[in-house]
Formats: sequence, C-alpha cells, structure tokens
Amino acid sequence: MPLKDQIKNIGRKLVEDRPHRDMLSGFVLTRKPISLTFSDDGLIPNNPRFPVLLYRGAINIATRRFKAATIIDAIFAENGWGRSWRDTVYDFVHYHSQVHEVLGVSRGRAALEFGGPKGRVLTLNPGDVVVLPAGTGHRLVKASRGFQVVGAYPEQGTYDECTDSRARPEAIKRISKVRKPSKDPIYGAAGPMRQLWSAAKKSD
Repeated sequence: MPLKDQIKNIGRKLVEDRPHRDMLSGFVLTRKPISLTFSDDGLIPNNPRFPVLLYRGAINIATRRFKAATIIDAIFAENGWGRSWRDTVYDFVHYHSQVHEVLGVSRGRAALEFGGPKGRVLTLNPGDVVVLPAGTGHRLVKASRGFQVVGAYPEQGTYDECTDSRARPEAIKRISKVRKPSKDPIYGAAGPMRQLWSAAKKSD
C-alpha cells in the first residue's frame, strides 16, 4: 500500500469514532461465500491454489452511529488484516504477487472485473466483501458516484503492484510463496476462507 495511504489512514483512526471490539460481532452477518477459480490466462497469473471468495452482504453497515468504512476497517483489523486504505479501485488490470488482499464495499455500487480480461465481471454493493488471493487480476469497470471500498492485507506479505507482463515469470514464483493467512478477514480463525483455502491446498 502506498505510504501516503498508510499515513492518511493512521490519521483517520486517531480522530474517528470507532466501534469497540465487543460490538463488532453485531455487524457481522453469516454468509456462505461464492468461490471463484481463475486460471492463468497467459497475461494474468491469478492463483493456482486459492480461489477468490465473494461474501454477499456479509457486513451490516446500516447504522448512523459509525461510518460504514469504519465498521469494515475495524472488522478487518480485528481479524489481523491491516495496512488498510479507503478509496475506489484502479481502472486498469493489476495484481499483487506478494500479498493477499480483501476489499469491502462501504459506499456505492460498482462492476469489477476479477481474473483478468478472461475472468468475470461482478457487481458489488455495500456490505459485500471479496477476498483476493495473491496473483488475482482485478480492475474497476464502472461505478456509481462516490463508490468506495476498504482494502486491507494480512500481517504476512509485502504490498506490490504488478501490471507489466514482462515481470510474469518472477511474479509467478512470488505468488507460489505467499502463505495462507491465519484468519478469515470477516469470520476469524474458523471462517470459510480458512476451510476453503485449506481444501484447495490439499487437492493440488
């Protein structure tokens, strides 16, 4: 994550009203994730072991006390996904080769492409959460005015941004080394992500 975004987010946390950790479970709704697997298309490597997970309406942001982005940020942080930022999504295809990423929609509606040009375009709404394993291509296709997501990363891994196909061979090597996080960004250690990614790893 760019340094300017880290600084901005730290400053925001110091002044905003954030829910206490005992309150967070009240904002989490039980949802079964949609599992999506994308193959290497020759340009975007995607992830050979772990599927993309889409949780529809997993976070209840219908409250006036806290900002939606603050709720999502706090839930991610509680489960070990930090280095967060709040913004839209880049409108060009990119992926991260050294870290997994989670995106939670806090405001607006958008169509995002996952898996690269040969992947799928999904419409996301407030409260939706997408977990992107390292290597997953993604970009913004179109969005409503004011569209915003909260992005975050697990403790292990280094942020990078890959867009150049010439870097593919080295990127593929890095992707294979990115470890599975210890916790699902919404549901913690016993969450669906851990189970689905464990099953995926064993089936290789």
